[in-house]
Amino acid sequence: MIQNDIAAVTQPTDRVRRRQFVATLAGCAAAGFLPRAMAQEANPIILGQSCALTGFSAELGLQYHQGALLYFDDLNAKGGINSREVQLRVLDDGYEPERCVANTQRFIQNDVMALFGYVGTPTSVAALPLAQQSRIPMFAPLTGSQAMRQQNLRNVVFNVRASYADETALMVRQLTGLGLKKIAVFYQNDAYGQSGLEGVSSALAHHGLNPVETATVERNSAEVKAAVQKLVALKPDVIVQVCTYAASAEFVREARAAGYGGQFYNVSFVGTQALLSALGKEAEGVVVTQVVPSPFKTSHPVAREFLAMLAKSERKIQPNYSSMEGFLAARMFTEGLRRAANSGKLSRDSLVAALDALNGQQIAGFPVAFQPQASKNRFVELSMLTGDGKVRV
Repeated sequence: MIQNDIAAVTQPTDRVRRRQFVATLAGCAAAGFLPRAMAQEANPIILGQSCALTGFSAELGLQYHQGALLYFDDLNAKGGINSREVQLRVLDDGYEPERCVANTQRFIQNDVMALFGYVGTPTSVAALPLAQQSRIPMFAPLTGSQAMRQQNLRNVVFNVRASYADETALMVRQLTGLGLKKIAVFYQNDAYGQSGLEGVSSALAHHGLNPVETATVERNSAEVKAAVQKLVALKPDVIVQVCTYAASAEFVREARAAGYGGQFYNVSFVGTQALLSALGKEAEGVVVTQVVPSPFKTSHPVAREFLAMLAKSERKIQPNYSSMEGFLAARMFTEGLRRAANSGKLSRDSLVAALDALNGQQIAGFPVAFQPQASKNRFVELSMLTGDGKVRV
């Protein structure tokens, strides 16, 4: 259930400064890997991250990357892993699978220890065969797709977040419990959207229901007019959105302008802060499922750690769900690195073994459930956006 605690969400910083930051990231990525602020040490532990730094999903990639850097900065300042610096090198894929594959090939050629924090289903799924062939672990991809949660991926993919099936199951339980059963789905026409649609359909089937209608939007597009006309005409109780923030925001605006008075539910990949920023006052009442605790509720250990580290960091990072997810991923990954290093020689094999041994435990109060069959409950909760830039959980 959605409770009444309200947490203020930091609004975007100066747009000129942000554009400069994005340009710097993109430029460095085009030239190679992003440079480290601190001097490189001999024999660093190198991780490769492919994510969108530009385009319709740039906010997600930037926020997740910055959150991870926050933790790795602190780790390196304290001596790294047995005096070895952890370097997170990032390349821009624009949320396009072909570019992600090229980035992954480059990481493999540079012999990275692991692929870390890939952002998106179509991109992560495209890179997966390369990871399997090269026996390189993929840690904490920002996707809830079932394709990344198959049993045969046990020692390849390590998922920190809950699945879209987990998120949509919670949505449907909430909605049917409120007597809202006329549910439509607006989804991105790719692997991400299809995974979310399957989750909604499966959850509804448990209640003897089906989506009343579906409509799509293309990846990296906000052309939603046809979808709005198709769904609004049916007057569904709720429209579940499985897309990125630009398309979701445009759909909400156009649907309300067309007279739709129902509710909008989004899965976490939409990007809560980005959606808030895009909608402004029109964010009022929009619901988003979350797969990490609120970064503003210090009652949770991981939120306390995140905010404390943020307060002493020189990086200008917004506290939001995406940056805290990146922070949490780095926190968990580091625990695996430490255990692998302390077991003897640090290698991909020892890292995989150490990460696998973490299953069922808790790190900073967050349940570790890397594998599909893990018995530990995965974290999922509902949040509601407000018109004054806040998130109610």
